Amino acid sequence: MPETLIAPAQHALTVRGSRFLADAAPVADAAAAMRWLAAQRHADATHNCWAWRCSAEYRSSDDGEPGGSAGRPILQAIDAQGLDCVVVRVARWFGGTKLGVGGLLRAYGGCAAECLRTAPRRVLMAMTTARITADPATLARLRGRLPAFAARIDGDTSMNTVLHLQLPLEQVPALREWLAEHTRGQGRCMLAGAADAR
Repeated sequence: MPETLIAPAQHALTVRGSRFLADAAPVADAAAAMRWLAAQRHADATHNCWAWRCSAEYRSSDDGEPGGSAGRPILQAIDAQGLDCVVVRVARWFGGTKLGVGGLLRAYGGCAAECLRTAPRRVLMAMTTARITADPATLARLRGRLPAFAARIDGDTSMNTVLHLQLPLEQVPALREWLAEHTRGQGRCMLAGAADAR
């Protein structure tokens, strides 16, 4: 099963005078990865190279380093460790000595890999979207119980007899049991499909 990070992580490395600093974080999706990168840019660094993967979507950037010498090895570090929903930015402060493409590949990839290797992780849970139909009083009680099912409200909630939730697939049986008990079998829980947690 793919894993993601529990929290942001960091690792520093110095190679022939150049300082490298890797920062990694879990992200929900591609848009969140790009927002994180914009917020985490080191303005004084010579280069801010990065990569992220969210399921089948991925991107990387060499930020002025020779093509394929920075972003690609960072992405390879993410993939080699079986991680998903992760972004990594490696900043470089040039130390006066050119490292060559091989040296850059090793420095960027190695700094990212070590940052990810030491970061705490968790398994990504399979998630689903559920459409709950019940009377308004039951839905009001259910809203107060969402943490017990690790669920969150998904989308428009203006209808007072329908609630759309995102929750771990493994929590669906417990939710259905709670719903049956509190509605005398009148409530309904319909699943829209499963997807990886974000």
